[in-house]
Amino acid sequence: MLNPQDIELICSARHGDPFSVLGPHAQDDGLSIRAFLPNARQVEVIDACSGHRLGMLEKLDAGGFFEGVLALPAPAAYGLQVQWDNYQTALIEDPYRFGPVLGEVDVWLLSEGTHLRPYEILGANQRVMDGVAGTSFAVWAPHAARVSVVGDFNVWDGRRHPMRLRRECGVWEIFLPGVALGARYKFEILAADGQVLPARADPYARQAELRPATASIVASMPARKAPSDERRQANALDAPISIYEVHLASWRRILEPASGAQRWLNWDELADQLVPYALDMGFTHLELLPVSEHPFDGSWGYQPVGLYAPTSRFGDADGLVRFIARCHAAGIGVLLDWVPAHFPTDAHGLGNFDGTPLYEYADPREGFHNDWNTLIYNLGRTEVRNFLIGNALYWLERFDVDGLRVDAVASMLYRDYSRKPGEWIPNRHGGRENLETIDFLKRMNDIVVQERPQAVTMAEESTSFPGVSRPTTAGGLGFHYKWNMGWMHDTLQYMARDPVHRQHHQNEMTFGLAYAFSENFVLPISHDEVVHGKGSLLGKMPGDRWQQFANLRAYLGFMFGHPGKKLLFMGCEFAQVREWNHDQSLDWHLLDDPQHAGVQRLVRDLNQLYRATPALYQLDFVPAGFEWMDHQDAAHSVLAFIRRGLDARSFILVVCNFTPAVQTAYRVGVPQPGEYRERLNTDSAHYGGSNAGTPLGAATAEPVGWHGQPQSLLLNLPPLATVVFEWTA
Repeated sequence: MLNPQDIELICSARHGDPFSVLGPHAQDDGLSIRAFLPNARQVEVIDACSGHRLGMLEKLDAGGFFEGVLALPAPAAYGLQVQWDNYQTALIEDPYRFGPVLGEVDVWLLSEGTHLRPYEILGANQRVMDGVAGTSFAVWAPHAARVSVVGDFNVWDGRRHPMRLRRECGVWEIFLPGVALGARYKFEILAADGQVLPARADPYARQAELRPATASIVASMPARKAPSDERRQANALDAPISIYEVHLASWRRILEPASGAQRWLNWDELADQLVPYALDMGFTHLELLPVSEHPFDGSWGYQPVGLYAPTSRFGDADGLVRFIARCHAAGIGVLLDWVPAHFPTDAHGLGNFDGTPLYEYADPREGFHNDWNTLIYNLGRTEVRNFLIGNALYWLERFDVDGLRVDAVASMLYRDYSRKPGEWIPNRHGGRENLETIDFLKRMNDIVVQERPQAVTMAEESTSFPGVSRPTTAGGLGFHYKWNMGWMHDTLQYMARDPVHRQHHQNEMTFGLAYAFSENFVLPISHDEVVHGKGSLLGKMPGDRWQQFANLRAYLGFMFGHPGKKLLFMGCEFAQVREWNHDQSLDWHLLDDPQHAGVQRLVRDLNQLYRATPALYQLDFVPAGFEWMDHQDAAHSVLAFIRRGLDARSFILVVCNFTPAVQTAYRVGVPQPGEYRERLNTDSAHYGGSNAGTPLGAATAEPVGWHGQPQSLLLNLPPLATVVFEWTA
C-alpha cells in the first residue's frame, strides 16, 4: 500500500528514494502506475506498442500526484497522456519506468576509484533506453538527501525529476526521455540538514552558458582521436619545441563598428588567423591559457568551474576540435594549461557541493588557498582523483591535445605552501609534503603514458622538489617536462640591471647550467612575467630605447642558445610596450615601427634556426649537449658556449656580449680547427641593430690555445648582442 507520507514527501520534493514510489510497481491485483505531474488535470496510461488506452490515473493530491492500477498482463512499455490545467494535452514518457543508468562495472570502478573515463557515464549523456531517445544525468553527491535535475525541460522545478541514488558509489542518476542537445540544466540538491542548496552546475558538463549565466548545457561527446606517431615524435625530448603561449581572448580582437567594442575571435577565426601566424613565426606548439569554462574573465581561466566544458567565449566544443585539427594539419602542436590544484568558491560550483566539503578538504588549513581565495581539491578521495584524471584523458583523447601544462604544482606539493606556522596540517609522517598530491600526480602521469603515449605533461613547479620530470619507476613524479622558473627569475633579474653593474652578477646568467640537466626543462617567458605591475618584457630592459631593444634581442638569442625547450608569451615576440591586459587585444599596430618589426623578424629567424639545427635541441637534457667555452669574463659581461647534437661532426658556438660596447678582436676558444660561419647576429640591421660584428660573418680558427681549447677565434662582438656560429670542417 502507498504510504500517505510518501505522497507528501514527493510533492514537497523531500523524498530521498523517488523510484520506490513513482513509476510502475507490481501489486497482487495488477500494475500500479504512479506519477507526479504538477499542473496536470488528468492522466491516462497509453500502451507504447499498440497505442491502446489502458486506464486513467486518479489524482490523489492537489499538488499533482496520480496513481492507477492496470489489470494484468502489464504492458511492456507505456506512455502518459496528460491534460494540463490549460487543457492542452501531451503524450509523455514516464522517466520512472526506466531502469538504472549506471552499469554494475561502472559502479564498481567509480567506488574503487579506478574509472579512467568517468565522463562517459557521469554528467549529461545522450542515449537510447528501451528504444527511447533522451539524456541520462548522473552526479556524485553521496551526502545529499535528495538530488533533482532541473532545466528548460521541467521549468527548473526540483519537484519534477528527483533522481535515484546508487548507494554503492554515491551517484544520483535519472534518464529523461526527449531531452535533446542544447538543453540547459543544473542539479538542485537538498542537503542532509534539509537545506535546499543553490543550484549546481554539472561538474562533468561538456558545455556551459557564457558568464554571467551559469547553467550547464547538454552537449555531444567529441569522438576519441586515434594515436599519432607524428605527434609523438613532435613532442619528444629530442625534438625542437618552441612554444607560443596565448591568451585567446586578448591575442587579437575584432572591432564591431556599430558598438565600437572589441569582440573575441571564435574558434574558426582563430584557426584562420592564429594558426598561420604561429606557422609563419616558426613556433612548434601553441600553449593556450586554460580554456575550461570560468566565470571571471580576470582569472584568465585559472579559476575554472566547468573543467570539462570548453569555454563558450569562442564557440562550442566542435569548434575547438576543428581548431586543434587545423593546428595539427599545419604541423603545430597544442598544449593546454590545466588546473587540478584549486577551484573557485562560486555558488554554482564545486564548493560544499552536496552540503558537505566533497571536492575540497574540510579543514581550511588544507582546503582553502588564501593567496587566490580558492578551494583545494581533496586528492585523498578516490572520486576526486577520478574526476581529475578523467579530465586529463578527456582533453588528450577527445580533443587530441598534445599535452597538459599543470598549473601551480608547487602549491599542490607542499602543505605549508604560502602558509604561516599553525596555518597548515602536517602529513601523517609529520612532514610538509602533500602525500596525496604526490600519489595523484604519479598516477596521473603514469596513466597518460599508458593511455596516450604521444602526449606530454609539463609541471609549473618553482621549488627544488626532486625528480619532477623523472619517471615514476625511478622515483620521480613522472612529468615529461618542468618549467625552469629559477632560470627565468635569475636571467630576467640580470637583464634588468644596468650593463655597468652586470659584471658583478654574471652568476645570474650562468647558475642555471649548474642544474640544467637535473630535469627536462622548459625555459618559460610566460604571461606571469608581464602582469601585476611587472611591466612588459621590453620594459624590463635598461637604457635608452635603442638599448632596450638591443638588450631584448640579445636575451632572446641567449634563450634560444641555452639548453631547454622554449616558451614565449604572446606580444613578447614583437616587443609589446605596455603590460599585458587580458581585456584588450595585443598592440599589433606596433609592427609599423621598424624596431618592433625587427624583434618579430628575429624571433621568426631564431625559431627557424632552432628547428633547422639539431645541435640546439637534440641533447637538451644531457651534459654532452653543452660545453662552456668561457663564463668567467665577468669584466666584459661575455658568455661563450657550445651546443652539440647527436652528430659529433656538427656543433654551434653561441657568444653573448651583454655590454653596450663593441668588443673588438675578442678571442674565444674553440675545440676544432676550421671555419666558423655566422648563422645569426641579433645586432643585425635586419633586426634593428647596429650591424656590428665579425667581418664577412665568418672567422677561421687559429692554432692558439684559449679557454682550455686547442684552437681559438678572433671575433668582433656586437654591443648588447648574441651571435651564433656554426662550425664547418
